[in-house]
Amino acid sequence: MSGNLHQSGVRFLRQLGRHAEPIMKAYLGGSLADEELEPGVQELLVKDGILYRPEPGADLHLRRVVRALLEEALRNDRNRQIDANTASALAAFMTLADHYKEARHQGDYAAADVHLADLREHVYAFGETLRHSVRVLWGRINNEFGYVGTLNAKIRENELAQSQVSELLGGLELVSFEALAETAGDLRELRHLLVTNLQRTLSACTQELSIVQGRLLELLGRFREIRGRTRLLKGWLLHMAQRPDYQAGPHASGRAVPQLFNQAPPILAPAALDIHDSTLEAELLALLAQVRAQTQQDRPAHLLGDAPDLTLHAPETFEVRPSPIRAAVDAYFCQVIDRAQAISALDYHRQEALPWDPESWLYQVIGGYDGLPEAQKRHFELDMIGDPHPLYSGNFIIRDLRLWLA
Repeated sequence: MSGNLHQSGVRFLRQLGRHAEPIMKAYLGGSLADEELEPGVQELLVKDGILYRPEPGADLHLRRVVRALLEEALRNDRNRQIDANTASALAAFMTLADHYKEARHQGDYAAADVHLADLREHVYAFGETLRHSVRVLWGRINNEFGYVGTLNAKIRENELAQSQVSELLGGLELVSFEALAETAGDLRELRHLLVTNLQRTLSACTQELSIVQGRLLELLGRFREIRGRTRLLKGWLLHMAQRPDYQAGPHASGRAVPQLFNQAPPILAPAALDIHDSTLEAELLALLAQVRAQTQQDRPAHLLGDAPDLTLHAPETFEVRPSPIRAAVDAYFCQVIDRAQAISALDYHRQEALPWDPESWLYQVIGGYDGLPEAQKRHFELDMIGDPHPLYSGNFIIRDLRLWLA
C-alpha cells in the first residue's frame, strides 16, 4: 500500500513540474482556455486532479489544493482563505486518541503506532494551520491591504479580517484542556500531544491574534480618517467646479468664527505660576509675604473693652447610646463562647429574628471580628462561606459566615 502511494505521489509531483507553465497561467489568470493546452495534456491534468471544469462550457480552473499549495509556497498576499474549523479538528483528536487507547488495550501495538502517528500529524497540522492564518493576517496588515486599489475596498478587507480573527478566537475558546487531559489519561504520549504541545501552540496564537486585532482596529481608524478627509476634499472640489466664482468672505470680521478657520494660536498665553522653577522662589515668597500682610491689615480690629463678658457654665451632660447592631454582634460572640461550637451568622440572624437585613448583619460581624484586639482575636476563627464569581476571577462572593473558637 505504501509503495502505491509513493508512486502516485511521485507521478503527481512530476506532472506539476512538467506542466508548470500552464499551471502558473491558471493560477495568475484564474482560469485557462481550452486552446492553450493540447487535448492529451488537458485530459491528463484533469484526470490527475490538477485542473477541473466547474461547469460544462467553462474554462479550466486549478483545484483548491493545488492553489493552496502555490499560495503557501509563494506567500501570496491575495490569499484570503483562513481555516477556523476548530470543532472538526477537536473531534478528530478525540477519535484518534480513542483508537490509540483501544489498540494499546488490545495489545495491537502496530496499529497503536499508526494511530499515534496520525494523531501527531493532525495536531501538528492544526498548529501549522493556526500559524498560517496568523501569518496571512500579518501579511495583510504589513502591506495595508495593498492587493486592492480603493480605500473602500481596503476597509472591507479590514472588516473581513476582523471577522476572521473573531472566528479564530471563538474557535480556540472551544478547546477544553480538561476534556483533552481526561481523554489522554495517564498515557505520556497523548498528554504530550493533546495537552503540552497544543496548549503551547494555542497560547502563542492567542497572543498573536490579540495583537493582530488591535492593529486591525488601528488601521481601520486610519482608513476611515483618510476617507473622511478625501470626501471633504472631493466635496470642496465639486463645489468649486459648480461655482467657479465663489470667494470666501472675511471670516475674521464675523461674529462667530468657524472652528475650521479658528486655528491661529493665541497671542498671549494664559498666565500661570511655575511652582517647579526654583529660580522664582524668592519672588514667590515676596509676593506671598505681601498677601499675608495685606490680609492682616484688612482684618477689623476689636478693642478689648468691646468684648462680651465671658461666663463659665457647667458642661451639659449627654448620654452615648450603644449601637443595637453592635450589641447584637457582641451577643453573637458571647453565644459562640457559651456553646463552644461553630455558629453560622445567618442561622443566628434567623434564630434571633434580628431586624437588620442579612447583608448589613454580615458586614457588622466582619467589622466586629476585625475590631477585636489581637489578644482576643486569636481565640476566634471566622470562616467565610461562599463561592468565586463566575465571570470575574479574583472576586469571592460571601454567602454566610461561621464563627468558632480557635
